[in-house]
Amino acid sequence: MTDAPNSATPLPQQDSYVSWREFMRSGYSAPLALVCLAVWLHAADSLIVATMLPSMVSDIGGAAFVSWTVSIYEIGSIVAGAGTALLTMRYGLRGPMSVAAALFGLGCLLSAVSPTMGVVLIGRVMQGLGGGGMVAMAFVAVGVLFPRRYAARVLAVVSTFWGLSAFLGPLLGGLFVEYANWRWGFGFFAVQAMCLAIWIALQGSTGPLPQDGPLGRFPVVRLAVLCIAVVLISAGGIRVEPVRSTLLILAGLSCLGWFLWRDGQAGADRLLPNAPLDPRNATGATLLMILMLSIATIGILAYGPLLMTTIHGISALTAGYIVAASSIGWTLAAVTVSGAPERLDRLWIAAGMIMTTISIPGFAYAVPAGPIWLIALFAGLEGGGFGLAWTFILRRITALVPEHEIQRVSGAIPTVQRIGYALGAAYVGIIANAAGFLTMTGPEDAASVARILFLSCVPLALIGLGAMLGLVRKHPYDTAMTAAD
Repeated sequence: MTDAPNSATPLPQQDSYVSWREFMRSGYSAPLALVCLAVWLHAADSLIVATMLPSMVSDIGGAAFVSWTVSIYEIGSIVAGAGTALLTMRYGLRGPMSVAAALFGLGCLLSAVSPTMGVVLIGRVMQGLGGGGMVAMAFVAVGVLFPRRYAARVLAVVSTFWGLSAFLGPLLGGLFVEYANWRWGFGFFAVQAMCLAIWIALQGSTGPLPQDGPLGRFPVVRLAVLCIAVVLISAGGIRVEPVRSTLLILAGLSCLGWFLWRDGQAGADRLLPNAPLDPRNATGATLLMILMLSIATIGILAYGPLLMTTIHGISALTAGYIVAASSIGWTLAAVTVSGAPERLDRLWIAAGMIMTTISIPGFAYAVPAGPIWLIALFAGLEGGGFGLAWTFILRRITALVPEHEIQRVSGAIPTVQRIGYALGAAYVGIIANAAGFLTMTGPEDAASVARILFLSCVPLALIGLGAMLGLVRKHPYDTAMTAAD
């Protein structure tokens, strides 16, 4: 990492304005395409799988494991994301990124030929490891493969591809379901990933990346315990029985508590900041807010397409685009407010998180009752809320924490978000199966399941909204910033 330039010192020439014309003629088209393809594969994955899921369940069964297709992927992404810095500092970018792409491709291939949902889940673990590794290393590549003056333009293109995946993901998934077979969808992505792996392997090596100090140890035990926690909680919902489910969930929560305690004792090798879920400090409030709202909002991705196709008789393509409205809303909102001044950060964070929270009881009404456009509206509201707040959450919390904690807090935000999605998928799986998801016989039963599922997420969202107050309340930093203005 390089030190930030002193505000009293003029910026060097490499930080001057870069036009799109200059950037596109700079000779960096190949690495830009490589980074964008890696981001595309990871970003489109969840939406394509969500779109194809009703057809997959109809073909090979496994309705009890619907939520696992999300949670198991997120587990793999968490592990891969945690190991990215260590791997790239030891081996450079080429080898680890090529392996990640190949692993993603092999996972897609395994899912494509799966005879049962259990085999699909093994493929999903491999896709999570590969996809999480690819996207994390893609962002590392932005700082390694491009001059610093081009970084903003590269990130703008990457963000565009991320938003594009929200549109193309459901379209491709729906086309494969409607005109071919869901297996071809996985095969299509397997081919892309294997081509990317070969392409990366043929590139020149970057060598080990620079490091500021000794390399930390990879947190094998802590990550293993975290994975076990999610699996145990998920297992409690496969067949909901009072004693069995309670024991499995308690065991999972115990493992989660042990992970948090052990990580707090790890010193410089911590994955999370100190007191990561304590709402009394800004860091804990931020991470608790993100965790709770991630858990509360995963239901529409995990179960939305299956419930909507059953209740309203819509096509897989239409259901996929309703789910994609969340990602589209996120992208549009983020672009719209990206230039807002720092003094408005608290306002945008509060507005965004309130929007996201409102969307959840909205789903509880609209998914069972319709109309379809109203479900899409609440999906856009959910993603739009995150889009309004996300950039400003990161900007505000990094301004409030001590300098030596900035990197750890910045890295903890996406990690906690993924943990939230994994735990959320396990949670909604338990709720859905307890509400009768596995025994649905028609639209009325599915509507009842949908209502219970989304209402059960409202209290979690309210906890997240309450935690938000610890981030947006007035801080001495705000007074100093106002005085400086």
